[in-house]
Amino acid sequence: MNKFFAAPLIAAALATSSTAAAPQFQGTAPIAYMQDLSTGAVLYERDADRRMPPASMAKMMTVYVAFDMIKRGDLKLNQQFTVRPETWKQWHGPAAGSTMFLSAGESVSVENLLKGIVTLSGNDACVVLAEGISGTEQSFTDRMNDAARKLGLTNSHFGTSNGWPDNGVTYVTARDLAKLASATIQDHPALYKRFYSLPNFTWGKTLGAGSDITQANRDPLLGRVAGADGLKTGHTDEAGYGFTGSAEQSGRRMVMVVAGLTSFNGRADESVRFMDWGFRAWQAKPLVAQGRKVADAEVQLGSSNTVGLVAPTTLKATMPAGAVPAVSAKVVYKGPIKAPIKAGDKIAELVITSADTPEQRLPLVADKDVGEAGFFGRAWAGLTSLI
Repeated sequence: MNKFFAAPLIAAALATSSTAAAPQFQGTAPIAYMQDLSTGAVLYERDADRRMPPASMAKMMTVYVAFDMIKRGDLKLNQQFTVRPETWKQWHGPAAGSTMFLSAGESVSVENLLKGIVTLSGNDACVVLAEGISGTEQSFTDRMNDAARKLGLTNSHFGTSNGWPDNGVTYVTARDLAKLASATIQDHPALYKRFYSLPNFTWGKTLGAGSDITQANRDPLLGRVAGADGLKTGHTDEAGYGFTGSAEQSGRRMVMVVAGLTSFNGRADESVRFMDWGFRAWQAKPLVAQGRKVADAEVQLGSSNTVGLVAPTTLKATMPAGAVPAVSAKVVYKGPIKAPIKAGDKIAELVITSADTPEQRLPLVADKDVGEAGFFGRAWAGLTSLI
């Protein structure tokens, strides 16, 4: 069953005479979403669960699948895939949208294909990578949809590796795109850092002169918002202009999504304003110092009947800038918690609520190892449960 424990000392420490309503963002995007990953607080949402075509933002899932395979050792960055003539024929020229300018028969490393996908939004690079991994693009989309299920993207489905319009087979929501971005950053931090913030990438040759082709990263936040380091734009006539982005400042990381905008410049301006608002209009308020014990949790069939719940890092709550609203806090866990337990295991959450800000759930971990109870301990626990 769920056990709930109030934490009145924490709540009292934060309560002051100041009040602050949640800041409002005046945006033009018909679909928008923002979350502070450092606290889990959802700062803004507008039609965040509406199904929509992702356009090239679907490529984030292609990259996530590749990152996962690299992490497991099933795919190597120096592994080479060859561009099939049929794939080149389909995905070159103005009608094929954004391209890495691959050539038929060319051998390309996974690393360069990933750069072509992330930095250049290459439709051709996506399909070459998908075919190289799974044989066909359709087989690769099975991997994408399996990953989506595991990540809890309950309102998303992928029919292509690059987000090319497919009569509604491929769809996402802003909330799911934010989940995907968050998973990419948290599950694969080194690969995220390596690939998502390159300012430009050079691949391919111009016709005639044979000069190198250098294309800039399409991320509208890079160079305009401090700490911006990803993720992916998207545009088709059907989807309009969209962007899923992230930035980190002073230990706070934001993930944002905007979609359905009507112009390239409108997307860029809206993205910068939205991310700036997230950092300026909200502040991170220290709540519990690292290592501080918040409460005890009951343990079932353990060498100890309880285990301490401590903050794994300094826990912070996201609140309106310039004032601190009165908040309440409670510890929540599914218990009693079954032994064995390892020190540092996340076994509970500190739930912060207030009248004007979204609920925030912060992790609490075990302060010590708790082994399984011996024979007599288990017998005694069984007897007391009967009584």
